[in-house]
Amino acid sequence: MSTAPSPKDRPEPDSPWAPLAARVFRALWVAQLVSNIGSWMQTVGAQWLLVGHGAALVTLVQTASSLPVVLLALPSGVLADRYDRRTVLLVAQFAMLAVSTALTVLAFADALTPELLLGLTFLLGCGTALMGPAWQAIQPELVERRQLGQAAALGAVNMNLARALGPAVGGAVVAAAGAGWVFAFNAASYLGIAAVLMLWRRPRTQAPTAQGEKLLTALHAGRRYVWYAPGVRRVLLRTLLFIPGGAALWSLLPLVASRSLGLGSGGYGLLLGAVGAGAVGGAFVLPAVRRALGANGTLAAGALVFAAVLAVLATTRLPWLAVGALLPAGLAWIGVLSTLNTALQTRLPGWVRARGLAVYLLVFQGGQALAAPLWGALADGLGLTVSLLVGSGLLVAGAVSVRRWPLHGTDAIDPTPSDHWPVPPLLFEPGPAEGPVLVSVAYRVGPGNRAAFTDCMDHVARSRRRTGALTWGLYQDGNDPDRFIENYLVASWAEHLAQHHGRVTATDRRHEERARRLLVPGTVPEVTHAFDTAEGPVVPEKCVSVPPVGELGEDTVQVDVKALRPRGHE
Repeated sequence: MSTAPSPKDRPEPDSPWAPLAARVFRALWVAQLVSNIGSWMQTVGAQWLLVGHGAALVTLVQTASSLPVVLLALPSGVLADRYDRRTVLLVAQFAMLAVSTALTVLAFADALTPELLLGLTFLLGCGTALMGPAWQAIQPELVERRQLGQAAALGAVNMNLARALGPAVGGAVVAAAGAGWVFAFNAASYLGIAAVLMLWRRPRTQAPTAQGEKLLTALHAGRRYVWYAPGVRRVLLRTLLFIPGGAALWSLLPLVASRSLGLGSGGYGLLLGAVGAGAVGGAFVLPAVRRALGANGTLAAGALVFAAVLAVLATTRLPWLAVGALLPAGLAWIGVLSTLNTALQTRLPGWVRARGLAVYLLVFQGGQALAAPLWGALADGLGLTVSLLVGSGLLVAGAVSVRRWPLHGTDAIDPTPSDHWPVPPLLFEPGPAEGPVLVSVAYRVGPGNRAAFTDCMDHVARSRRRTGALTWGLYQDGNDPDRFIENYLVASWAEHLAQHHGRVTATDRRHEERARRLLVPGTVPEVTHAFDTAEGPVVPEKCVSVPPVGELGEDTVQVDVKALRPRGHE
């Protein structure tokens, strides 16, 4: 099954449907649509079975679905970076099939208590948590990088089209035949994605860079990358400022349907369907909206629209008005989510993509999971109207904050691996676990370039830390003001080799080159590698000379390690 579209069938690059020309993306998109419809049917069935048990239990359905992401997103990201992502996705599909089958059997046997329902919903959420980072991380393998924005929007269209169809169908099926049949459909829906994944001839990719890492080491590497990537952190902040208020709609909509509007399960499905229909229609206008408003304008406008929708739901008792208000909510939701997802996908390099996306899913789904019971408690304590108005106020505050904390531009970001660091030609071969490794780089900088050089090295510092440095420092020689020494410590030789091959990106290389242009003409950096061990120096007595190549390019002097190892730490 090829991923490349034929030239005659390839849509224009600006078309919102361009990614569908790729066969595997299109097949997975259709299979995911069926699966998402099944998931929404299952959600409607589960929530409606609990409506008579109070607001708290109803909102716990969303918590049970989202909380596993809080617990498993980061380990799932490690698995997706460490093992074949298609295999991870297949395991998740078959695990969710087994849980859904158990849910179906219990429902038909009339043995499904609220506790069992929430417990099995939690297990389905675990499968979703396992699948999420791997699913997001394979998108750049399915479409061109320039189409990631359209692909993210189509993913949101998929979810919202399912929201338009699934709840309406699920509500009708629950009313006519009972919840067991919606659970059965959901179980069968996982087979479609599994079939497409098994038929996908995935192109040969570079071996996962986390393959030899222990779990905690890989988790720390992902956390370190996110912490030292300002653009990624800003995407997470914008997500955090939108999700708690946005979660009020999904948490409280079943109560709006039953208490404020007096609707049954079919009416609740109609309300969810209105959100989905608005999102599907919004896919046609979203490219124009982005061109007119930009990424930050789209985020602010989406939050304001969502706030207005919550205010209408808080005050209206007319079903037709509620349906009309929920249509633009779909456009706002798809606009915000696709903007955030695209901003993140274009920033993350392949070696840490799944872990970075796992952190995003942790903030996104975890925010919903933690906010849902709070909205339920607030609705029970202060009333549904007050809860919806509070959510509206949070969204307005989030929209205003875009001016203070906007998304950073992506024009200068290129996460393509840059293999411009040759392997250091040491006089001995260190073991992969040997370390820590102290890397020192000495530069000569003219008096007129010192301030500019230190500014450039701030970017280099973040690059070193993102790719593996535990500590970093830049020092000026007290006896020679033109001489600057960069020191950074890497946990092991394997970690440092990973910096050489796979972790350093084209953006990192650009920052290094800017700093090097400020050096004294005719000089090159000098690089040394020193190993800390209690065993003393292990350099062989007979050594051979090595050519002068080094860390920052072919014209960098490589100073070989000799007896630079201290005997201990007395």
